[in-house]
Amino acid sequence: MIEAVVARCIRHPWLVIAVSAVLTALAVWWTVAHFAINTDTARLISPDVPYRKNEIAFAKAFPQTEGLIVAVIDARSPEGADRAAEALASGLRSRPETFRNVRRPDATPFLQRNGLLLLPTAEVARTSETLQRQAPLLVGLVRDPTLRGLSNLILQTLQSSADDPAAAASAAAQFAALTSALQSGLQGYVDPLSWRELLATGGPPADSGGHRAIVLMNPVLDFNSLEPGKKAIQLLHDVADAQGVTGTSGVTLRLTGPVPLSDQEFATVAENAGLNMSLTLVAVAAILFMALRSARLILSVLATLLAGLACTAGIGLALVGELNLISIAFAVLFIGLGVDFGIQVTVRYRAERFAAGDVGTALVRAARGVRMSLTLAALSLLAGFFSFIPTEFSGVSELGLIAGIGMIVAYLASLTLLPALIAVMGSRPERKPVETRGLAAVDHWIGRHRLLVIASTAILVVAGIPFLLGLPFDSNPMNLRSPKVESVSTFIDLSKDPRTAPNTLDVLVPDEAAIQPMTDRLNALPEVARTIDIDTFVPEDQEQKLALIAKAREAVAPVVAAFNSPVPGPADPETIEALRRTEAALKRAEGAIPDEAGKEPLHRLAKTFHDLAETSADLRQAAGSAAFGDLPQLVATLQATLSPERVTRASLPPDLVADWIAPDGRARIEVSPKGDSNSNAVIRRFADAVRTVAPDATGAPVGINEGGRTIVRAFAEAGLYALIAITVILWIALRRLKDVVLALGPLVLAGVLTLEAAALVGLPLNFANIIALPLMFGVGVAFHIYYLIAWRAGITDVLASSLTRAIFFSALTTGVAFGSLYASSHPGTSSMGELLAISLVFTLLAAFIVVPAFLGPPPPVDDSAAKKLAFEKVNP
Repeated sequence: MIEAVVARCIRHPWLVIAVSAVLTALAVWWTVAHFAINTDTARLISPDVPYRKNEIAFAKAFPQTEGLIVAVIDARSPEGADRAAEALASGLRSRPETFRNVRRPDATPFLQRNGLLLLPTAEVARTSETLQRQAPLLVGLVRDPTLRGLSNLILQTLQSSADDPAAAASAAAQFAALTSALQSGLQGYVDPLSWRELLATGGPPADSGGHRAIVLMNPVLDFNSLEPGKKAIQLLHDVADAQGVTGTSGVTLRLTGPVPLSDQEFATVAENAGLNMSLTLVAVAAILFMALRSARLILSVLATLLAGLACTAGIGLALVGELNLISIAFAVLFIGLGVDFGIQVTVRYRAERFAAGDVGTALVRAARGVRMSLTLAALSLLAGFFSFIPTEFSGVSELGLIAGIGMIVAYLASLTLLPALIAVMGSRPERKPVETRGLAAVDHWIGRHRLLVIASTAILVVAGIPFLLGLPFDSNPMNLRSPKVESVSTFIDLSKDPRTAPNTLDVLVPDEAAIQPMTDRLNALPEVARTIDIDTFVPEDQEQKLALIAKAREAVAPVVAAFNSPVPGPADPETIEALRRTEAALKRAEGAIPDEAGKEPLHRLAKTFHDLAETSADLRQAAGSAAFGDLPQLVATLQATLSPERVTRASLPPDLVADWIAPDGRARIEVSPKGDSNSNAVIRRFADAVRTVAPDATGAPVGINEGGRTIVRAFAEAGLYALIAITVILWIALRRLKDVVLALGPLVLAGVLTLEAAALVGLPLNFANIIALPLMFGVGVAFHIYYLIAWRAGITDVLASSLTRAIFFSALTTGVAFGSLYASSHPGTSSMGELLAISLVFTLLAAFIVVPAFLGPPPPVDDSAAKKLAFEKVNP
């Protein structure tokens, strides 16, 4: 039948070409008109998987937690971070068409007013004592917030601490921070002094923990784009520029969260993709030239390949509706595998052309030669890809469907359109055999040393078993992303702080009454750092805390009064006089300190006051702005913080309640891990421990663990289905179990050696590169089938035949197509290319060396039987 089809196609080539052109045009039209890609990574796992059901249920209950952009703002002072965050949030709230919800979880009106009540009682007491002690200092500052007032305040401080070493040391620390702010004014820019930190700590901050503010937003996403959040992120940066957030000295804005992480991952994948693709196409064309030695044959193969790709795309979109992040890889698979069929046909055609001379006769004889092996290879690839369809890994399931259809298309096109194109274009007569006679010596060596080859293979496999047993599976998707990308580095930075660690879990309980029993059980787990729920915002010991806050409010009351009635500002000469007077006092104090290290802060401040007195009025004004720019914000913060009200469950604001209580009454508990929340071991232990108490817990740690298990299970199931299906196909075609084992045995060994080599070079399996295993299984099955059919046809020198030339160049083309992924900037894609390269090496070694050794001398066949088999010996 296949010979008859090829014969008809070459008798009516223009009709075949015309029909193919129409089908290709229709496929292109359908693809362009209906092309859609959904980049929502949640769709890659079936929604019927239990943990995905929990994720979907939680997302419906608390939609504000989904699709987030997290803006992380760091500044040199908490006032600067707060100011920048508020400016950004205000600007984004004015764009509701792009940002559905914008909030500052660390600076809600409720927290600003009642934040002290939520602290432990001991910390509230310390804060109250500090404010009572600093209140007289604050009165002087707010009454005269100028360089004159600052000079008088320093004089007062020096006098009061003259006989108190501890007070002198504290004052020196405060002077160091003050000096930096004043010097910024002298240098022509304003770096405001953080009075909030200075008064709270008595010195400069020890770390940047208080310098960070976070803004959360839910953008409107376009899932038909490879970067769904691109427009929203661009608008966010535009708003930040317009609000002066990114232009402020000392303020940095970084983005992370699910949306930036996803978008920047796609951008990383696309980085250099055009250059890599161009170089790959050039390399493939060069390989095809070495294999075919004819521009017309190369053009025929490429035209067939592109037509098949277009038809596969059209059929695939018609079947699945829209592509996903994994199924879009069908194009690479089609090119890498589909070209194998074209090379097998054309190389065989070249061999027959040398023997027959006539184009038509050579094409029919080539069809006779490849019909059995090509059909079995296509069926095996089809079974391999279709085996993914029933799995729970939806992304690969759809890829398997489209790629399987693609193998059917490639097979049919190679036996219809390709012969028609060759018949029309023709090719030059072959002047010498296609076979590589020099490899006959290798065939003979393998034949004489079969046991040595088999034994060496077995020794390699056994020696690598310890590496195989230690091969890890990295289920953390963060390790598949480049740490150089802003969203990833920011995510890792947040993971280091337990207060901002992103990898938390959420537990839903039926109602508020169930919160306390569940939190008690969760907090008893050693893997849990803390839990947060609606009850967390109803403080304990409110009577004692309110009394402590009242004392601080009473002490600070004169500060507010003084701020509302400041004294008139001084004239510039008066400011200069005050500066000189303070400079002299600082020098006297410096001389009274015996410790050289203790003198340094006083010396620097004295020099700064000297420079201020000598500089221009504009720079003095800039220095004053640096010293007192954030003082009004401090007073406003004190007024709000020291005016709390008794908090009850009923008094909690609705927006806060909505974050913790679903409309149907279910309550949310947030659970944070203890330790590095980006560590695979920590995440695994944390998720497993929490699920012993709350089996329906959801969140990234559960998704990472269960997603990894789902994907590994999907590949194991698909591998089993593929092995069974291919075994059945081969048994039906070959009718001998021994031949089936000879076809699959070396392939299994190649797979084992691939995994052992991956472990040896430190390449763990992950979500990305695991796709390489079934891919190379399909390629290897095809290669081994080609050799097996040739062996059954009685060919003795298999390596010296034209078949080896076809397999070698086919493998080389596939290797270049897939191996180019290794050069990707994306770590996950690069690891896929690396594992493909390793796998291809062992697959070829198995095909060229192990398979001939396993097969041994071909069985005897008579002439009539040989004609019915797929490969005939080509005699020059």
